[in-house]
Amino acid sequence: MKKLVGWMLCLALVLGCAGAQAMTDGTYTGTGTGMKGPVTVEVTVAGNRIEGVTVTEQSETFGLGYGMENTPVETVPQAIVEGQTLAVDMVTGATITTRAILAAAKDALTQAGADVDALSAAKEPAPVAADEEVTVDVVIAGAGAAGLAAGIEARNAGANVLIVEKQGIAGGATTRSGGKILAAGSEWQKKQGFEDDPQLMYDYLVSVGGEAIDEAKVRPFCENSVANMAWLEAMGVQIQDVEAIHSSLTPWRVHNVVGAGGMTDGHGGQFIVPMLNEYEKLGGEIVYNTAATTLLTDESGRVCGLVAGRADGSTLTVHANAVILATGGYAQNRELLNFPAVKGYYSSVPAGNVGDGLTMAAAVGGAVEVPDYTQVVYTSFTCGVGINEEAGLIVNDRGERFANEYSYQYHVGDQLAKTGSSCGYYIACPDDPNMLVLYGLSLDSTPKAESVEALAELIGVDPAVLSATVARYNELCGKGVDEDYGKPADKMLALNGPIYAAIKLSPAVTVTYGGIVTDEQARVLTADGSVVAGLYAAGETANVGLFGSEYPCCGMAIGSAVYFGRIAGGLAAAE
Repeated sequence: MKKLVGWMLCLALVLGCAGAQAMTDGTYTGTGTGMKGPVTVEVTVAGNRIEGVTVTEQSETFGLGYGMENTPVETVPQAIVEGQTLAVDMVTGATITTRAILAAAKDALTQAGADVDALSAAKEPAPVAADEEVTVDVVIAGAGAAGLAAGIEARNAGANVLIVEKQGIAGGATTRSGGKILAAGSEWQKKQGFEDDPQLMYDYLVSVGGEAIDEAKVRPFCENSVANMAWLEAMGVQIQDVEAIHSSLTPWRVHNVVGAGGMTDGHGGQFIVPMLNEYEKLGGEIVYNTAATTLLTDESGRVCGLVAGRADGSTLTVHANAVILATGGYAQNRELLNFPAVKGYYSSVPAGNVGDGLTMAAAVGGAVEVPDYTQVVYTSFTCGVGINEEAGLIVNDRGERFANEYSYQYHVGDQLAKTGSSCGYYIACPDDPNMLVLYGLSLDSTPKAESVEALAELIGVDPAVLSATVARYNELCGKGVDEDYGKPADKMLALNGPIYAAIKLSPAVTVTYGGIVTDEQARVLTADGSVVAGLYAAGETANVGLFGSEYPCCGMAIGSAVYFGRIAGGLAAAE
């Protein structure tokens, strides 16, 4: 009798480990929905155990969904097998891909006859680890482009370096970007027939940024832009070509990584992965899921380390000779980004980009500036109109025209935001030459009417205002001269029906301006211009002096983050 009871207990334990019911041996295929589309997973079951989980097909973002030791495609399948569970921790910063893999595995295990509810049951929480204190030469908060660049240069200078990263993966907003970097006078430009030099690049940035541009910071960035890009290429970043920020603007100076081009996203991992590999090859360390919260100072007021909170609730205290803040921008902090015109904006940056660096710097006397504007582009989330050089009539949410529509999308966005509009509308007829516009017109969700006045009613605009705007626009098209905003004559196409449509353009924000005030050596400054000893900042957390109200061109954010990150790392190591 005792033997029978013992045998039944063992059987119950085996079945419990596999989800409380027997699974049928075999290999099963399941699918989930990731950030970029379907994710396919194969699960092999044998002896009532999950013997293997493999992601067989996916189109996720390189450096975010896959491509590093701790990205979901590499880690989640292993965690499922090792734990014999679907209750796997999310990879912070890549939760969509994590959920897709788990959903696909659940689909496959359901086919195998598993009790997926039992397999998905929450695990017992891990005990809180003991608080820890460590000492290094340089500690960096943030493992994005600026933080990794700083870490590489600090290691090259012989410093013992630790990066604390809030997310479960490196990369920050850079990984989600289009994979572009700004440089003037490169061999890529010459190959494509463009003559350029740092002075021309500087002049352009000043023409866009105006008085907000800090010459002491921007001029050396321009002068070293080619060397900055070459530094990245030396560690494996592959550039494929140079492109225009807009067809109307030359010379072309936006450099794409392989596979990038145009207004796309998700190519920035081709910067991050080689940089991370280089940093780790040099012996640099990173601790993930660890958010810096407080800076340490000594009796003289010098910054001498930081305190960070771990995901399990424990605390990591890092003592250091110098600290570099590279925590990214604050686009996900909707109270701090108090720009009424873009209320309700969409942002693709990590959820953790809430301005941590600004808070920490201010607490030790660092000056912080948060302007009442930000980088913004207005686009249709259904058909993509607004960012691809469409040239038709665009009006604000009051039905008024406000700019030359055939200009750089960030210029259009800046001008639209300055009207105080929460959205825009691309007004079109069926003879619009742009294919994306025609696709937008084909969608049932796009408002359409047989008259301008009726269309205005559909979108909540004063019919008299929109009617007058269209009449004036058609008048200018007939003249062949845009007397109001200077759009080229060949881009002036009158709106003559028979159907009128309004494609809604909604605000999207990626890069934030302002932040921690620094000098050309990436040192954090106080309100009176003195240096906060031991503290540096680089990247989007310290964009003061690099931008006006309009984002000047793609590649500026990554290029400047790498450049000032390198400066911060080298000087911090010399502390």
